[in-house]
Amino acid sequence: MTAPPTTPANPSGNASPPKTARKRTAPEDASPQAAASRPATPETATPETAAAEKAEKTASKKPPAKKPPAEKAVVKKAAARPESRLGLVRRARRINRELAEVYPYAHPELDFRNPFELLVATVLSAQTTDLRVNQTTPALFARYPTPEDLAAAVPEEVEELIRPTGFFRAKTKSIMGLSAALRDDFGGEVPGRLEDLVKLPGVGRKTAFVVLGNAFGVPGITVDTHFMRLARRFGWTESDDPVKIEAEIAEIFPKSDWTMLSHRVIFHGRRICHARKPACGACPITHLCPAYGEGETDPEKARKLLKYEKGGYPGQRLNPPADYPGRPAPPAPAVAPGAARNPSGAE
Repeated sequence: MTAPPTTPANPSGNASPPKTARKRTAPEDASPQAAASRPATPETATPETAAAEKAEKTASKKPPAKKPPAEKAVVKKAAARPESRLGLVRRARRINRELAEVYPYAHPELDFRNPFELLVATVLSAQTTDLRVNQTTPALFARYPTPEDLAAAVPEEVEELIRPTGFFRAKTKSIMGLSAALRDDFGGEVPGRLEDLVKLPGVGRKTAFVVLGNAFGVPGITVDTHFMRLARRFGWTESDDPVKIEAEIAEIFPKSDWTMLSHRVIFHGRRICHARKPACGACPITHLCPAYGEGETDPEKARKLLKYEKGGYPGQRLNPPADYPGRPAPPAPAVAPGAARNPSGAE
């Protein structure tokens, strides 16, 4: 009988199961790419992997990218589409038609009985109101009714009569000079041509067109301070040069409209579309005006800004036309001898 095999003795004296040989296997994926994709543990993290992980976390916290600014620029450009030339002309002529309905009684706001009185009154109206001129000229024309009379006057006496209009020395020189020119060069008559009128002392294109349009029936555009302001607000021009404005407006409106257009625009500027605080909330043409909102838009507050007949006040003429719906202006207040007279500023 064969004896069973013996197991070598364990030095510790304890019996242990026989060891089985293990074959060392490689990690599931030991490639450098896989190692880089696995998150690093505290034990295996390296400076490079820690930096990469921090960069990844920072990138994940960034806000979403904004839309490129080019898109916004396109929207703004579409919203600010410029008005075509045809659109401008149509809108301008519609403004004129609607102003004709608002001011069917529009007229020159200087009192006069003949071309000479209108010429002198227009020269005196510089840097003052038509009301102040109308309160001053009755005494002037009562003493000097003709160019010959005014040309032969004593300058100091004329200065005293027109003192309320302001700049009385310069104005005296102008009206006496133009009177002498009318006497010497035109037989005492006011000429009816632009080229002749502008040669007279103190007479420019604005004054000449006032006289031509209202004393001779010759169409003309009167570009005064009110007309200039409203022409820019209406978008008819961007210029501040009266001659350029006159030329640009002349291309928009037919010649037959020029004189009455001037009256209507000036009336609107004096009554509603004021220089400092236009009464936008009481304006009847806001739907046609690109400058709406520059002034008071509240209707109640705007109504308190209206002037002359639109606000229930007297007009500027002492002798207005029969169709004028407002009250005549009062005559000049009595002034005590030696009392100072302060001319009013231009409207």
